[in-house]
Amino acid sequence: MRSVKSFIAAGAVTLLSQAAFAADMAIAPPPMYAPPVVEDFGGWYLRGDIGFSNQRVNRLNNALDSTLTSSVQTNNFNSAGIFGLGVGYKVNNWFRADVTGEYRGNSQFFGTDRNTFVGGVGTDTYHATKNEWVVMANAYVDLGTWWCITPFIGAGVGGARVAINGFTDQGIVLNGGVGPTVGGLAYGDSVAKWNLAWALHAGLAYKVSPSFTVELAYRYLDMGDGLTGDLRAFDGTNNVNNPTTFRNITSHDLKLGVRWDLTSPQVYAPPLVRKG
Repeated sequence: MRSVKSFIAAGAVTLLSQAAFAADMAIAPPPMYAPPVVEDFGGWYLRGDIGFSNQRVNRLNNALDSTLTSSVQTNNFNSAGIFGLGVGYKVNNWFRADVTGEYRGNSQFFGTDRNTFVGGVGTDTYHATKNEWVVMANAYVDLGTWWCITPFIGAGVGGARVAINGFTDQGIVLNGGVGPTVGGLAYGDSVAKWNLAWALHAGLAYKVSPSFTVELAYRYLDMGDGLTGDLRAFDGTNNVNNPTTFRNITSHDLKLGVRWDLTSPQVYAPPLVRKG
């Protein structure tokens, strides 16, 4: 009988010690679930730009300029709209590149020329319209980000299709101050030509969301020369090969742009819970 009581007491002690040991054990944390890997498009992005131009031309030249002893010109373009699209790739946090195409709307040109020649003086008044298609490959360096704002600089190279349309040259000649005043009007056919173009960029980018960025940018753009057809008189006569060349057309552009990041945002899925 005593042996039975001893066996029961020993079993009770063993159960109590096991329960105390289990109570002292640390509770294991639940297993960690890694988020699923989401495929994306790398660093590709799309962009769109609108803006306006502030254009300049160095001077107008014509084959007949060789007969002049002096010439003083004043040339001006009206501002015109800029509309562009592009695709790019962001290599890392500080370097990106894109290819853009843009249309630059019609800009009205007004110019005057006071010239002197052997036996007289004269003035010319010029009118025309100009537009361009520009294709550029650009590279940018992002200079760091503060409060979601990233300043950047860049450069680009490509081609510009410069079109000069509806050119007219209205001239007035006073022969040595003693002869009659003679006036005339000459026309130049519309001509479009492709030139090498290059650009410098600077601006600020603001990240509205992980996939959407707004840019305010300045660009200096050199588009080369523009050209008219041979000038001819009102009656169609044209005695020499005398197109007019718009030398060294440049523009100071202000643009507002947006970039859409094609990278898929990271998606975190909740852990799968099964019952039963």
